[in-house]
Amino acid sequence: MKNIRVLMFGWEFPPHNSGGLGTACYGLSKSLSRANVSVIFVLPKKLDGFDHDFLKIIFANIRNIKFREMQTLIHPYITPDVYDEYLRTAPEHELYGLNLFDEVRRYGLQARNIAREEAHDVIHAHDWLSFRAGIEARRVSGKPLIVHVHATEFDRTGGHPNQYIYDEERRGLHAADCIVAVSQHTKNVIVEHYGIRQHKVVVVHNGIDHAEHRKALPQALTHIRAKGKKIVLFVGRLTIQKGPDYFVRVAKRVLEFEPNTLFVISGSGDMEHQIIRQAADLGLGEQIVFAGFVRDEELMKLYRAADLYVMTSVSEPFGLTALESLANGTPILVSKQSGVSEVLTHALKSDFWDIDDMADKIVNVLESKGLHETLAELGAKDVEHVTWESAAGKCADIYRNHLA
Repeated sequence: MKNIRVLMFGWEFPPHNSGGLGTACYGLSKSLSRANVSVIFVLPKKLDGFDHDFLKIIFANIRNIKFREMQTLIHPYITPDVYDEYLRTAPEHELYGLNLFDEVRRYGLQARNIAREEAHDVIHAHDWLSFRAGIEARRVSGKPLIVHVHATEFDRTGGHPNQYIYDEERRGLHAADCIVAVSQHTKNVIVEHYGIRQHKVVVVHNGIDHAEHRKALPQALTHIRAKGKKIVLFVGRLTIQKGPDYFVRVAKRVLEFEPNTLFVISGSGDMEHQIIRQAADLGLGEQIVFAGFVRDEELMKLYRAADLYVMTSVSEPFGLTALESLANGTPILVSKQSGVSEVLTHALKSDFWDIDDMADKIVNVLESKGLHETLAELGAKDVEHVTWESAAGKCADIYRNHLA
């Protein structure tokens, strides 16, 4: 079978990632390399400590992955205002765009040179910051363009999109030969809000690498558990999309019935100060712990320490953290407005806005050891088939279909 060469554009990659997109790019690329697919991954910015020697060490066991970098201020989950702040503190000798949107255009122009220099059969671009780069690469090489939607502007803003970002997304979606959506939920948004025909969008659910979650990690927060406290966990960016304010409201309600419960919030974002104030105003200063942004082994410890993981997302295209929790033996409660709910049978589900229903389900899990153990055991079985190998196989099929 002929080796397929993919020119892939993405804007974050572990260990320099602050969200699920980087994790997804890592898992997908790693599994594609095992499926007779060579990946040339183009990163939009040069980061300290992210050099080729370092990458070879980290990915020494992965064949067929090559990295290209560009000097740009494009940054994970960046907004126009945040870009302006970065620009004010950037080194004077570096060349950047006048604003975020100029930077995206510059990224696209540089993508032309990459497409001329790197032999490839297919172009694969992840989310809106990379769509223009994918379009420009396609303009040079004429190769099929696959765009991968991990989140839309409607998800990120709670239904109030920035017009420019929406236009960039729409342009990329219409220019693509095929669109990959991480869930049926995301496909529905694409069809409804971007004027795309159903047949052009293929659902490829995210996965996890189960081998990375089978380590016998030590229990975290053991001193708290020794006192008989229950632990309920939230992991995610503290933004309107993830619904951390609903998590705090649920915590207040649960504590009325289970006062010996600790709520842990792991993440950072533009709502962080608001959520801290909300917790203080509700008198939850001693019942909620803000752990900040946690990754890798420390995050796995949090999952294993928790009695229940709760995802209160207002609009969640997928939700990799739910799979990570189950893989670490912790049952979950996820919002019905999440893509991950499509692939899980043994997970508690609730509307993000239904505080009473979520609180009731949490209390039941905390009070019933049998329910907790059943959800953990069956949930772990649910995720056994949700793998990056499966996702990579579907993407490889998409590549081959468009090369035929």
